Amino acid sequence: MTDEFQNNIKNLVEEFNFYGQKKFKLIVFFGLLGDFDSFEYAINLKKFIDNNQDKNLDIFAIAIGNQNGKEKFCNFTGFSKENLIVVADNQIHNNLEVSKGLDIGVGGWINMLLMLSGINSSKTIKEVIRGYLGDRKAKQIYSEFDEIEVLKFLKFSGNSFTQVFGDGYLRPFELATFRLNNMIEIIQNWSDYILNVEYLPQRGASFLLNNKNQVIYKFFSNDVLGYSSNMREPLEFLTNLIKE
Repeated sequence: MTDEFQNNIKNLVEEFNFYGQKKFKLIVFFGLLGDFDSFEYAINLKKFIDNNQDKNLDIFAIAIGNQNGKEKFCNFTGFSKENLIVVADNQIHNNLEVSKGLDIGVGGWINMLLMLSGINSSKTIKEVIRGYLGDRKAKQIYSEFDEIEVLKFLKFSGNSFTQVFGDGYLRPFELATFRLNNMIEIIQNWSDYILNVEYLPQRGASFLLNNKNQVIYKFFSNDVLGYSSNMREPLEFLTNLIKE
């Protein structure tokens, strides 16, 4: 890790007042607020916070968006409004060499569709398929008591997955259902979440810092639906690295 990179991170902490009160801090770079990864990652981070109140960790994030989008994003995902900064472009991503995603010079829409088809995003199709087929090595998303609503008219409980597929693992269609709900929210509020389609391919990154603002873990995403090095357990790195 170069001194220049470390200095850029320290400058970032100062610029956005990402100080916090705890021993560790996680700084997450989302792409657009309306990116699939942004929604999924934010919801998982909220669950992690709820389940680990004793963890010595502050979580901050930066996303491309506006204030209206930020308000809706945080209301939907549960991510802290105080800890989310929205910016108008991807300059700050570029400064830290976060991947722009595919760019063949034909616009954000085409670039994104190509990435969704697996071009320059090799793990995406595998991850989409996993959402439909399930994964015995991953945790389930819905409990039997969760109430699930899709497009206002399709309502069922998490127990439906249990009755058909059992429990204790990621069941078929479970992750796909979760992602469908996120997609519906994005589409219904497109103008608020998608500030500029040019940035649709923009990927994200994660930086875990110690109490001296030194980076002890970093991950740069290259794939759509690839915001972690281990998508079966996306926040495993926090469990392993955060110690009281």
